[in-house]
Amino acid sequence: MLLESLSAEGEQRCRQLLTETTARFRSRPAMAAVLVPLCLVRGVPALLFTLRSSRLAGRHKGDVSFPGGKCDPADQDVVHTALRETQEELGLAVPKDHVWGIMRPVYDQAKATVVPVLASVGQLDPKSLRPNPEEVEEVFVLPLAHLLKTQNQGYTHFCQRGHFSYTLPVFLHGPHRVWGLTAVITEFTLQLLAPDTYRPHLTSPWLPSG
Repeated sequence: MLLESLSAEGEQRCRQLLTETTARFRSRPAMAAVLVPLCLVRGVPALLFTLRSSRLAGRHKGDVSFPGGKCDPADQDVVHTALRETQEELGLAVPKDHVWGIMRPVYDQAKATVVPVLASVGQLDPKSLRPNPEEVEEVFVLPLAHLLKTQNQGYTHFCQRGHFSYTLPVFLHGPHRVWGLTAVITEFTLQLLAPDTYRPHLTSPWLPSG
């Protein structure tokens, strides 16, 4: 079933579902864009993650993330940002025609917009990547089957001023815990790829309304 997500029919279904958000957000201003790399590792469908370098400045150092970064004024659009940053961070060149589309953006805690771009990078050996040590401490993959197992899924309820505020998903039992906006984007991806299997945990104000 999961291999069907990467079939020509599965790709076409996902591209069609992402048509509206791609048209709406591709050229909109955003603070940052990330690439969500869908890959095959020894024939197993997986998502590629990075562990941000502890040398980086700011509160996100050492976090699990997808490759990506801030939009540059010279970037054509958010797709260009995601592809450029992926090549800079991992040495991985992803052709534009491998991009399936743009998923709905998310907000960070400062209300800045982060745009996820889904792309298929095909067969991949993570050990063949050459991550930039100034930006990336580690590269790892999590099979879709692992992410879809309920025992590897969790969630965290957050309260503000003593009242329930929002819920974020967490993905467990891999090399590193996937949490925060990366977990939210992972959830969007699983909903798109396996809508009959994945049950979302997200209840969050960090989503744009339109």
